[in-house]
Amino acid sequence: MTQFIRHYLLAIQFFTRIPVTGALAAWAGYSPAMLRASAAHFPGVGWLVGAVAAGVYALLTALLPLTVFTPLVAAALSTVATVLLTGAFHEDGLADLSDGLGGSSDAPRALEIMKDSRIGAFGALALVLALGSKLALIAMLGSLDAGLPDVDEADFAPQAWLVPAALFAGHVVSRGLPLLLIRVLPHVGDAATSKSKPLAEQISLSSLGVAFLWCFMALALVSYALNATALIAALSFSVIALLWMGRLFTRRLGGFTGDCLGATQQVCEIAFYLGLAVGLA
Repeated sequence: MTQFIRHYLLAIQFFTRIPVTGALAAWAGYSPAMLRASAAHFPGVGWLVGAVAAGVYALLTALLPLTVFTPLVAAALSTVATVLLTGAFHEDGLADLSDGLGGSSDAPRALEIMKDSRIGAFGALALVLALGSKLALIAMLGSLDAGLPDVDEADFAPQAWLVPAALFAGHVVSRGLPLLLIRVLPHVGDAATSKSKPLAEQISLSSLGVAFLWCFMALALVSYALNATALIAALSFSVIALLWMGRLFTRRLGGFTGDCLGATQQVCEIAFYLGLAVGLA
């Protein structure tokens, strides 16, 4: 249990802006091996981020005037909360990957572009499209009204349980699936300078088991709010997105980098919400 907590604290330290400093950081300890072991708890970080997103969304829908725009406002501000919590860690990976792949068809040159901290046209476009898609899907899910085909603003009553459950599960699952890339693909980044250097070695099956236990528990927790058909569709879309990203990385880069993992988290999260919407339809 002590090792479990130490690994989880390292995962929080690596993936969020929550301060794990001073005596707490000293107790958790750090080594490349410890950080590599903490990969098993990346979906556990999703529990924290997802809980914040769900809590902010639920609070805003309770406090704001009830209009057709309420879900969109709540979706936007809950996303702001998660970006502040994570420091836009995964969004940065998506932008860097898009700049690299959009800027050159040559793998070494693409990897070089991805190291540049400046954002280019492809990265900006990817962020706009990703955030726009995410907000639109969350707002659409929040606009569902007990299956009524036509909803009048006067009697609008969003299903408040649906989006918080979707946000929680989406953040957890989208942080578990990218770990499979670490298992099956080689690391092609500059191991000497990469932030993901400790993850360059293949993740163990036991760590994958812990990671997917986090995911299973999250899905079990939200199963009261999301029916089986919708959950299966959401997971299927996320897995398809993962396979597509893995094929893209193999074909264009010959492996993965830390930016690839961040971008995959974003794409899998969006795919989860899209699949959920299709499943509910």
